[in-house]
Amino acid sequence: MVRLNKIYTKTGDSGETGLSDGSRVAKASARIAAIGAVDETNSAIGIARLDTEGDLDAMLGRIQNDLFDLGADLSLPGTEISDASLRIVLAQVERLEREIDAMNADLEPLRSFVLPGGTALAAHLHLARAIARRAERAIAALVAEAPVNPSALHYANRLSDHLFVMARFANKDGMGDVLWVPGKNR
Repeated sequence: MVRLNKIYTKTGDSGETGLSDGSRVAKASARIAAIGAVDETNSAIGIARLDTEGDLDAMLGRIQNDLFDLGADLSLPGTEISDASLRIVLAQVERLEREIDAMNADLEPLRSFVLPGGTALAAHLHLARAIARRAERAIAALVAEAPVNPSALHYANRLSDHLFVMARFANKDGMGDVLWVPGKNR
């Protein structure tokens, strides 16, 4: 599949980088910003996985692999599917939705906004969620200027919801959530 014998190529020294189709774009482009934000999200999830095991770890492992799919998708300009393995598909979005529903089933309904925190795992998941939202905004900015696979944006949107619900789940089924108290410190 992928084989990297040499890590540095010097081809990016001029401020450009290569895409999957062989074209070159500025490293400051909206496409590369989106790919970079997806990579940051993946890294934050890697940190969260230090505190997980079982089903949660398996979910996060699937998400990390999906995020490489998402990066590959964004690295292939256009929306045509010439290689389905390089595109996010609706089934991946639907899997996130099923997992969200399963985790959310027994959570207490929200009575206030949730502050990032609680357990260490929940805090790491909230950080990953915030970074995932940045990735979603970056993908939306890319969509505004170039054709992008619609499922890529759908996946990014569902991912932040997934990480939010997982953080609540990690906070003892929402009982350990840190709730916002408007004006508490006035």
